[in-house]
Amino acid sequence: MSTRRPLTIGIDARAAVEVAAGRGRVLRELLRALAAREDGHVYRCYARTRWEEPLDARFEWCEIAARDPWWHVRAARAAGRECDVFLSSNSYLTPLLMRTPTVVIVYDLVTFELALRPNRRSVVIERLTLGACMRRAAAIIAISQATADALAARFPAAAARTTVALLGTSPTLVEPAHGQSLPEPGFVLAVGTLEPRKNLPRLVAAYGELDTAVQARHPLVVVGALGWETGETLDALRGLGHRAIMLGQVSDAALAELYRRCAVFCYPSLGEGFGLPVLEAMAAGAAVLTATNSSLPEVGANAVEYVDASDVASIASGLKRLLDSPARRAELGALARERAREFSWARFAERTLAVLERVASRS
Repeated sequence: MSTRRPLTIGIDARAAVEVAAGRGRVLRELLRALAAREDGHVYRCYARTRWEEPLDARFEWCEIAARDPWWHVRAARAAGRECDVFLSSNSYLTPLLMRTPTVVIVYDLVTFELALRPNRRSVVIERLTLGACMRRAAAIIAISQATADALAARFPAAAARTTVALLGTSPTLVEPAHGQSLPEPGFVLAVGTLEPRKNLPRLVAAYGELDTAVQARHPLVVVGALGWETGETLDALRGLGHRAIMLGQVSDAALAELYRRCAVFCYPSLGEGFGLPVLEAMAAGAAVLTATNSSLPEVGANAVEYVDASDVASIASGLKRLLDSPARRAELGALARERAREFSWARFAERTLAVLERVASRS
């Protein structure tokens, strides 16, 4: 229980309803973890639509039916009147309009790495707002040390105000799926929004180098919503014919079951702020193949198989090693479960709340 004075904490909670994966999952799990605490604070959640999760009476919803950028103007005005401190979880624009001291979550700096072909709209908005936001924010939360390092390299003055708070695994991904038609166990699984940096064309090319008998035993299953610049990815997947199964978005329960059923979970991303699917797969005991770049080794440690994401031959070799060795997959699965226990949403919420309390105490 917190010994600090009760606060009214504002939160940009739009992503809890509006974003299925990524920062949407982060927001939902943060709210659940805060609800599990007995800290005496009031949490005022600003959103366009109320999240219908049964949280307790400390969570008050302020619904603002406005489009960007007017949503940010109205939310900033309301939070300035109603809150002691504000958590900006989904935008670098809101803090520029705030009078209330603001803590900003930075997930990654992908929009500054044009080689990863980030979303063009995000590139424009974040490049216009991030620098000013870093100067204005009272404190910053980075979701990995890799993100904190990238932020400090680009905005050195932000380093002293940055706290690393690692993400966690979701209890909702532990429950088995019921009544859903899912592929039989033994497939190769890839999870993530279909966008260029997820590197699926190289994964497909690597998968295509496997013996046809191996492919027949281990079809490639892809889970994730359509993102941007999907033509190359979709063409590659469709080229596999029946060997590729595209499920689109699935429920949390179905995703949990897919993690448990897969022979290998593949995540050869070209760059990540954290890599939450890697941690989720590890928590389910999957044998994980991922890349050596950005935050991914920070999550996987010695519990995953690493490859060079830019090299099809490296991905193919790693995938073949795991598919050819049930013993190695079992070894990695056990190591992965153990490693995943070191991450929790409760600790993420604790570190986030500590930053909010510290900022509020200075105001």
